[in-house]
Amino acid sequence: MSGHSFEFLIDDTLANVTSVPQLTSIVNKRVLSLINDFEDAEWRYSKFQSYLWDNIAQTALSATERSALIDQNYTSLVAAAQNLRLTDRDNIGQGSEIAEVFLYGLMRHRFGALPVVPKIFYKQNVQDNAKGADSVHIVVEGDDFTLWFGEAKFYNSIADVRLDSIVASVITSLSTDKLKKENAIITSLSDLDSLHMDPQLLNKIKSALSNRESIDQLKPRIHIPILVLHECSTTSHANELTDTYKADIAAFHKGRADAYFIKQKAKSGQVHKYEDLNFHIILFPVPNKKKIVDAFVKAVAFYKEQA
Repeated sequence: MSGHSFEFLIDDTLANVTSVPQLTSIVNKRVLSLINDFEDAEWRYSKFQSYLWDNIAQTALSATERSALIDQNYTSLVAAAQNLRLTDRDNIGQGSEIAEVFLYGLMRHRFGALPVVPKIFYKQNVQDNAKGADSVHIVVEGDDFTLWFGEAKFYNSIADVRLDSIVASVITSLSTDKLKKENAIITSLSDLDSLHMDPQLLNKIKSALSNRESIDQLKPRIHIPILVLHECSTTSHANELTDTYKADIAAFHKGRADAYFIKQKAKSGQVHKYEDLNFHIILFPVPNKKKIVDAFVKAVAFYKEQA
């Protein structure tokens, strides 16, 4: 199932969609709004879960494990499930790994990203859940590249207080020491070498990510996709994909994007060369977060039992 199985309502620059005058001149910011559809008067939960599991082996396995499991879908799901820690103690029951997997799939299908650091695989302990980006990708464009540090959230609301916590998380992840740490992780892993890219481009990437280089030089290449899966009352009350529903969601997401970027702009002084960085807020509504999390946890438990 491709990323195009979800319909995009908005995929445009913030300047083009904002209704806030102070945001119209802001560059390097994009707004994406996408939705699932309905079947038999129900939001398509099974389609959403299928998308997660289609992408999960890519997210939760190392490059070596992935290559060893080509075309072994069931085997790869069983293996991937072993790396998903979904206990309450790990605070993953809140759905953060669901958001990470979803963003991973979106990065592959919408942005053509190469997998570099499957963060779920490399998380070694509970505390790691709060460290650094939720996903790291490289997008190759001809003989050049961009570096994507993703943030992935799954909330039961996207009220202002939630937006504040996302802004705080994003700003923290952009500190020079955090960025250098991410770069060091990327360059220390063999995953980069397994991508079979042009050797000159590979050397260019490794050189740019080297700790000897100034982060300032890298900032125009950095993109921050901020995925927010969120429970939505409009979606929970809908039973078909009407033009009215689409218009309501698009308007709601535009308003939330405006609010988010106003809040982020207020904190932008904490990040050197903030204007050079590229941000993409990606909003996706669901009718019932608990139902999605419960089904996912149940599926993970099933696959774990098969090992």
